[in-house]
Amino acid sequence: MVVRSAMHHAGATMLSELLQFPAPAIEQRTLPCACGHRAQYRELRSKPVLTAVGKVVVSRPYYLCPHCHTGQFPADAELDIENSDCSPGVRRMQAMVGQDAPFDRGRQQMQLLAGLEVTTKAVERTAEAIGADIAAREQEEIHRATQLELPIVIGKPIPSLYVELDGTGVPVVKKETLGRAGKTEGQPAHTREAKLGCVFTQTTWDKEGYAIRDPSSTTYVGAIETAQEFGLRLYLEACKRGWSRAEKKVVIGDGAEWIWNIADQHFPGAIQIVDLYHARQHLWDLARKLYPNQQTEQQRWMAVHKDALLDEGKIEDLVVSLRSIDSSNPELADKIRIEADYFEKNTERMRYPEFRAQHLFVGSGVIEAGCKAIIGSRCKQSGMFWTVRGANAILALRCCHFNGRFENYWEARRPAA
Repeated sequence: MVVRSAMHHAGATMLSELLQFPAPAIEQRTLPCACGHRAQYRELRSKPVLTAVGKVVVSRPYYLCPHCHTGQFPADAELDIENSDCSPGVRRMQAMVGQDAPFDRGRQQMQLLAGLEVTTKAVERTAEAIGADIAAREQEEIHRATQLELPIVIGKPIPSLYVELDGTGVPVVKKETLGRAGKTEGQPAHTREAKLGCVFTQTTWDKEGYAIRDPSSTTYVGAIETAQEFGLRLYLEACKRGWSRAEKKVVIGDGAEWIWNIADQHFPGAIQIVDLYHARQHLWDLARKLYPNQQTEQQRWMAVHKDALLDEGKIEDLVVSLRSIDSSNPELADKIRIEADYFEKNTERMRYPEFRAQHLFVGSGVIEAGCKAIIGSRCKQSGMFWTVRGANAILALRCCHFNGRFENYWEARRPAA
């Protein structure tokens, strides 16, 4: 650590020497100003900046417009340190540790691993600012997609391309839930639903015919937003991944209505599949209601309705069987009706033998794991309460990182030569 500190000090001293900009030549002492007039060179001004090797001092020309009195430092834009006292390298570190763990832990990691002293608030502000910038760039892409200005992606045909989507609650501060009803009747909401979507490909299957996801083929999009807004976000990601070139197009989700509305609107013609394990859970919930504390009876009932009907894709028979159940208990009768309606509405999405005969996935495990890895592990830890803006910034940053596009983002930030 002592050696590292000494090397950092030497590096910072050398870097400070390199960052001493000279006064501009006489013919370069005026610059265009946003107001339409010209700003004039006044003097060299110094600025401390935290870099990957420690604190340095940048000395650069300062220009001032005599008309609107707006000052500007062209070198700051060139070095990407406008309105920031941290170099791009340090901000990248803050973004990475901020998206990965609580902000104070990120501060500790930077001190331990890089020998840099930053505040917890600095990690939070930088990570959220970069995440917000990523989200803003994504919104620009989404806007172009709505104007049908998507670039044509040329490549080989894709055997099977999947879209999966789901939602999970994120704890938020009180002001973000005003006027929103909670899950418990009469209680206010404490969370906002973050929607997550993923796109991945599948080329092969194992010797038993079960689908195998292509390694490293999964990309994610996520945000706290309306289903309509999220549908456009997911549609753009699927288009970038080659939706138009897919020979088989599949959308997998649970029985939520918003999911299938998105599928119908943005992915028409795709094979729609209700997650088998989610459908099974519906039957298990009903079995427990029908035979409370009678495990043997529950299993016997499930053997008929799950093994012989649901798993075999005989959904019409399953619906008939459910509707034939008679109960004098109003609550149970209502539960039976709701479940029968659920299976009837999703009949064509539950032809599991047909889907498996095509070597397709029938479960949404990829997106469920994504909800835990991308949203849950970062945004749902004990004591966390987010603003929607802050959560969306971190989700944009995490998706960018998980998708392997973080370096692309920094390349796009570079000023044109």
